[in-house]
Amino acid sequence: MKFHRFFALLAIVTTASGAGLVLSSFTSGPQSDAMADEEVFKYRKVSNQAFTYNEKLEYRVHYGLINAASVVLEVSQVPVEKHDRKCYNIRAEGKTLKSFDWAYKVRDRFETFIDQEAMAPISYNKSVQEDKYTDNDLVTFKHNKKKLYGVKGVLDMPAYTHDIISALYYVRNIDFSKARVGDKFPLDVYLDNKIYNLGFKYAGKETISTDIGKVKCLKFVPTLVVDRVFKDQDDMTVWVSDDENKIPVRVKAKIMVGSIKVDITGYSGLKNEFRSLVKK
Repeated sequence: MKFHRFFALLAIVTTASGAGLVLSSFTSGPQSDAMADEEVFKYRKVSNQAFTYNEKLEYRVHYGLINAASVVLEVSQVPVEKHDRKCYNIRAEGKTLKSFDWAYKVRDRFETFIDQEAMAPISYNKSVQEDKYTDNDLVTFKHNKKKLYGVKGVLDMPAYTHDIISALYYVRNIDFSKARVGDKFPLDVYLDNKIYNLGFKYAGKETISTDIGKVKCLKFVPTLVVDRVFKDQDDMTVWVSDDENKIPVRVKAKIMVGSIKVDITGYSGLKNEFRSLVKK
């Protein structure tokens, strides 16, 4: 079972809403043409009100009744230059606990570089190890060309297509204050050498009890990629803090064998006051 699909889709929906081969593949043409393309194309401007540098979010993953794994999402402490653009460098790591490794060992790592101004990915890489299964990916997004250049090939894509991590941080900036139950939000996402038209629908508000206390949440049902992990495209529910941060708080999902629950266990470096955390 490829659990990186779960960790990947967790990263997409928990908000509700390499190397030289890749680089040479799109620097081999005349530099003047590349510069001209960049000059003509104007990146969009998205105001980021949800997160900032040095934010860290930590989660525990339960497989049925077993405490099986942990997930950490972390934003770099300072901006990082990527292809002449200032970026947020964000890493997501999912791994099984040592006590669960005997059953199914997971060491998954995802990394994205998100343009600070456009909130769109510039580069993304993935390193997956799950028992005997391993996979690596490295892609560069050229939004001006509507092309995605990767070690697995070149794909046409809609401008501002997201990788699985950048989707999380982009959607956290969507304003849901006027959303009605059933409203749908589409999103184009790159995953495993394919572009998926995914999204999620708004399912209302709910206050839930967590390891960090009671949290007022917005609730969403994402559209999943139905494969060897998920049986139905609506088999996941996500709870997100009902405040300016919109941090993922809980995820519950049915999978082919059993169920998975993810709960927040820690946070630091939030951009805004954690207003949705109910004070005791």
